[in-house]
Amino acid sequence: MTLPDEAHLRELAEQVGARLRVEHDHLVTAESCTGGWIAKTVTDIAGSSDWFDSGMVAYSYEAKQALLGVRPQTLEVHGAVSRETVIEMVSGALVNSGASVAVAVTGIAGPGGGSDDKPVGTVWIGWKRRGGYARAQVFHFGGDRDAVRRQTVAAALNGLQAI
Repeated sequence: MTLPDEAHLRELAEQVGARLRVEHDHLVTAESCTGGWIAKTVTDIAGSSDWFDSGMVAYSYEAKQALLGVRPQTLEVHGAVSRETVIEMVSGALVNSGASVAVAVTGIAGPGGGSDDKPVGTVWIGWKRRGGYARAQVFHFGGDRDAVRRQTVAAALNGLQAI
């Protein structure tokens, strides 16, 4: 497994930014396991204020509910690391921002917190364009906490290229 380094993440962010700028779109991020790393990566790009709206880090259940409108029932029934939760996160990010494109991530970066059903490295990423349908994908990343988070940032940015 080759981990994306900072140069690769920067390249991905530049590509996303160029596309968003051309399409006059603005991005919002809703992050849990990455703790704002996606927002940091895109705002490292000079001129990102042309296409980056805002970022929300919602780690706890309460923050997911308050900031992103994730329903308590969703968290109780499906858990924070689920397709249902990431779809509500990405939708809530658009509702609570002026952005036209959103990405949301929730996962288990480790080293603890995993289970048989959701082992460490399980990450759900959701993407949505305002007025469109959310798309969600589960990933199973390997490595330590940093590796899982780094791979999540890369996958989130790659997915924005297709939205």
